Amino acid sequence: MMMNTSKDPFNIGRGTVIRGKWHQNVYIVERKLGSGATGEVYLVKTKEGSAALKLSRQLSLTSEMNVLKAFDKVQGSSLGPSLLDADDWEQNGKVLSFYAMEFIQGPTLSAFIERRGTAWIGILLLQLLENLHALHHQGWIFGDIKPDNLIVSGPPFRIRCIDVGGTTKHGRAVKEYTEFFDRGYWGGGSRKADPAYDLFASAMVAVNLVYPRRFARDESGVNQLIVRIKQKQELLQYSHVLIKAVQGQYPTALAMRRELMEALTPNTSVEKRVKTNEKESRMRRTAHKKRRKHNSFLKSAVVILAITALYILYILAELLV
Repeated sequence: MMMNTSKDPFNIGRGTVIRGKWHQNVYIVERKLGSGATGEVYLVKTKEGSAALKLSRQLSLTSEMNVLKAFDKVQGSSLGPSLLDADDWEQNGKVLSFYAMEFIQGPTLSAFIERRGTAWIGILLLQLLENLHALHHQGWIFGDIKPDNLIVSGPPFRIRCIDVGGTTKHGRAVKEYTEFFDRGYWGGGSRKADPAYDLFASAMVAVNLVYPRRFARDESGVNQLIVRIKQKQELLQYSHVLIKAVQGQYPTALAMRRELMEALTPNTSVEKRVKTNEKESRMRRTAHKKRRKHNSFLKSAVVILAITALYILYILAELLV
């Protein structure tokens, strides 16, 4: 799930039993999944199955749990993992805060695209924007959007987030970011948490997927990004959408999603007429066949009736002789 495998400050090994102080739920550590600015994440076993458990020495997990709760409130939203439990754990006289969440399995977004192809970028970006719209509606900005924080579960394939540590309340300063995906780094705007910040980062996710090694910033800033976007054939179909996003021209994720949907949808006017014509042609051919079959049946019936009548007349003539 998480890619950072730095040294574990909690010194927790496989088989460690974590029992919640208040809810008494038991978690058995399988392995470390990764680490972030606010804590360490472990794969654990519970009586219901696998889960991901995040530990912290600081009282910094409340906002993350509130984000997960916000996702749970939005019907149909699948971006973040479900929150399962929140408690404290006493270890060697110290109290550690933790929460348990759904364990999301699947390849990272980058690995998925490498395996399945760049045609999936636009489709998964549509899903991301749909879920961001739901998150923004709850008053939160994701902040640290990047392929490393996104996993593709399924099939059916769904883009999911594995780290909400950078999520920030609307209007506040973004607390965690990665330079390549940060509009402030590219001179595209401030680091104030607003929907356009996430939309800039979402466009940069698409850019990173076709430039996996990324590239250094030059003095032109956003104009450099526009040039890079136009250079990639894989992004050509919806390059105008990405360019508007890095220029900060979309007020909402829904507005960006609508234009991306239009760009990804083929020109259906001609296609629709062709399909309609083909359907009408098939209907005409079917009706013609039915008429021919019906006429053939009538002709056969007339012949049979005529033969039958002649046969009856023949029998009557024989009886009269």
